[in-house]
Amino acid sequence: MVDERSIQQVAEVGSAILDELERAVVGKRDVLDLLLTGLLADGHLLFEDVPGLAKTLIARSVAQVTDMSFSRVQFTPDLVPGDITGSMVFNPGTGSGLFQPGPVFANLVLGDEINRAPPKTQAAVLEAMEERQVTVDGTSHPLPKPFLVIATQNPIEQGGTYPLPEAQLDRFLLKLSVGYPDDTAETEILMRRAARRQESITLSPVLTGADLATMQQLVEQVHVDRSVAEYIVAIVGDTRNNARLEAGASPRGSLGLLKAARAHAALRGRSFVTPDDVRIMAPHCLAHRLILEPDEWLRGTSPHAIVEESLQRVPAPPSIRPPARNG
Repeated sequence: MVDERSIQQVAEVGSAILDELERAVVGKRDVLDLLLTGLLADGHLLFEDVPGLAKTLIARSVAQVTDMSFSRVQFTPDLVPGDITGSMVFNPGTGSGLFQPGPVFANLVLGDEINRAPPKTQAAVLEAMEERQVTVDGTSHPLPKPFLVIATQNPIEQGGTYPLPEAQLDRFLLKLSVGYPDDTAETEILMRRAARRQESITLSPVLTGADLATMQQLVEQVHVDRSVAEYIVAIVGDTRNNARLEAGASPRGSLGLLKAARAHAALRGRSFVTPDDVRIMAPHCLAHRLILEPDEWLRGTSPHAIVEESLQRVPAPPSIRPPARNG
């Protein structure tokens, strides 16, 4: 049985994290909340947006607030796998090879413009994301815990890019978009920049990487009623039967939605998942896993809209009550 007080602490710490992040990222608490949900669900995140919308700032800020090691990899066409994973170098003292870790050996890795690297380099990141390890010259090297990837890509400039294959898109728990700030938020951004008289802003740690790992374990204890699991399966199944899709969401999508819904519930101080948690997280968790039919792609059909249609068609279960306590 999950400790109710521990879940409430997850919500309190989560709120403190968001408050600190908002010192750097103005007017985007909803996006930051989704980001934190993904991190607590121990999932990798993909941001797709035009340049200049604080994607890199968000990643750096998360690393500061969680006191985790951070590395940034700028993906370019000439990037090779060893530039990310590391490589063996000759050690003259011993006459043997010595493994030199690459930038992927950090708690939080920012893969900037990940679709600008060739498929071979993208595949090197795939093992790290899925297995939490890298293999060089037949030897596996475990990555630090926690290990999270935040990747970005620009949806406008497609020249010289290598679209991520479906198998790799499926590895991202959530696909998010920051979007432009409104006029009030953008004015506040300018005023804060003028007041601090320097470009960078330093945030205070709210917790450590070890604390984050503990919170991730607490999220795993959040109760999921069978009716909620059936609701998730029904939503995902509806995407598979949609004639406008070449392929619907995979079972990995179902599992991802389960994890995201649990984290969403914990951040609200609840020890159980409700249908609302599923509905809120479904578009962010499933849309990027859908493969449109070519005609639908040419018409500009939005995968998000297709998920929303599934949510409208699939009936939600009755309101979920907290699980009964033993004894």
